[in-house]
Amino acid sequence: MSMFCYQCQETAKNEGCTIRGVCGKTEETANLQDLLIHVLKGISIWGEKAEGVDRKAGRFLMEALFATITNANFDNERIADLIKEALEIRDGLKVESNEELHDSATWTANDMNAFLAKAKDVGVLATENEDVRSLRELTIYGLKGLAAYAEHACVLGFEDEALYAFAMEALASTTRDLSVDELIALVMKTGELGVKAMALLDEANTKTYGNPEITEVNIGAGKNPGILISGHDLKDMEELLEQTQGTGVDVYTHGEMLPANYYPAFKKFGHFFGNYGNAWWKQGSEFDTFNGPILMTTNCIVPVKEAYKDRIFTTNTVGYPGVAHIADRPESGKKDFSAIIELAKTCASPKEIETGTITGGFAHHQIMQLADKVVDAVKSGAIKRFIVMAGCDGRHKTRDYYKDVAENLPKDTVILTAGCAKYRYNKLNLGDIGGIPRVLDAGQCNDSYSLAVIAMKLQDIFELEDINDLPISYDIAWYEQKAVIVLLALLFLGVKGIRLGPTLPAFLSENVAKVLVEKFNIKPIGEVESDIAAMMKGA
Repeated sequence: MSMFCYQCQETAKNEGCTIRGVCGKTEETANLQDLLIHVLKGISIWGEKAEGVDRKAGRFLMEALFATITNANFDNERIADLIKEALEIRDGLKVESNEELHDSATWTANDMNAFLAKAKDVGVLATENEDVRSLRELTIYGLKGLAAYAEHACVLGFEDEALYAFAMEALASTTRDLSVDELIALVMKTGELGVKAMALLDEANTKTYGNPEITEVNIGAGKNPGILISGHDLKDMEELLEQTQGTGVDVYTHGEMLPANYYPAFKKFGHFFGNYGNAWWKQGSEFDTFNGPILMTTNCIVPVKEAYKDRIFTTNTVGYPGVAHIADRPESGKKDFSAIIELAKTCASPKEIETGTITGGFAHHQIMQLADKVVDAVKSGAIKRFIVMAGCDGRHKTRDYYKDVAENLPKDTVILTAGCAKYRYNKLNLGDIGGIPRVLDAGQCNDSYSLAVIAMKLQDIFELEDINDLPISYDIAWYEQKAVIVLLALLFLGVKGIRLGPTLPAFLSENVAKVLVEKFNIKPIGEVESDIAAMMKGA
């Protein structure tokens, strides 16, 4: 086979992509990403031996891991540049040692052909034992999600060396002959550090931009030309709003950037119009009708269509061949979005594809302001159960399951959500319970941390010994590696009985899946009616 990748939910036949990624990446891109991970393991082996944590190496690990997440970087030249930088950092960390080192610590190369040749030997299938491979990859995919959150926090000036140290420990451990029990412990520690990473990003976002507030977001279109910003990077959002002020250009969010509308710091900008469109997988049509330029700040870019290729821009870890890239901000400076702004001025205003508003902003701080109301509703029986339906959206028709669940849940249930999974039901008219909306959107995928905080605070309020005794069921949709770290974080916090869909991950071997089922009661989604009945019984 020319490649092998099974890190996302849509992997071919739920087994693995072997010719071209369902996401659109070529075999060369997949193999280069494998090689980048391989060299990151080399950095980690040497980094573990250094005295203290090398922050430069730690920051690079986060950036490079993030670049290999699904739908982030399709640009082979940029991935090759990351490999070259990784080799330089690895060599800079080398220390004298008599220990026999893994090949990832000693190999070197300097051109694309050498990279592609080496990549054939270091991919996922280089680990022959299926169960060991499964646990190693589960750790690595969790690390990719952790890295995304750590990177966003770092951009805002918030770092935790413990995250860098663990990333090195975990990556280096995947090169060693550990027992299955040791590998399972590593997976659980990944979940523990995932909680730490999400808490750090929550602190970074709220201290920088304020606590999210309940907000009605306009989903229509205005008459001015606009810029559509997608992804997750709030720093990019801030600087784009600042630079477009007074230009006659409006700014709209798309996909996972929707929750930017909930932050107080962004509400002062009168040209921040609202949200345009839906989840990431609809961008092919929605970017076409938007008419203006699009800025992709993080993963979720899909193969770019010619209809808008001349007006889409990437930045940060995102890359796509032939697409203009906005350079990183200089030290103590800001990014230059002038090219996007000048292009926007020449474009027609967005074509309106829907009208109305959607409501969000129910992160943990805001929910705690409503705690008395929520607790009274639970005690009175007005709210019988909370259903956590966080996670990702995707293209598969099977994801209609989540819309059908939302529509058919009893009227005395409340949906807690975060991530783009919400686009399956956040525009449905599901009503409220005593003024409490039946869909409470906490924000981006990283804001699944808010849902965990809410659960833990409710556990305290109701004086329960076990978080699983709360009237909360988990019906999670996953797609890529940020959902993996959210899942591992929930497992670390002791949550059991999670339904996971539309399919269980292909990278879980039969034996590893069995362990997760036995220890945490993870289960695949089933039929809508039977799943709802089971969740209402707490099963």
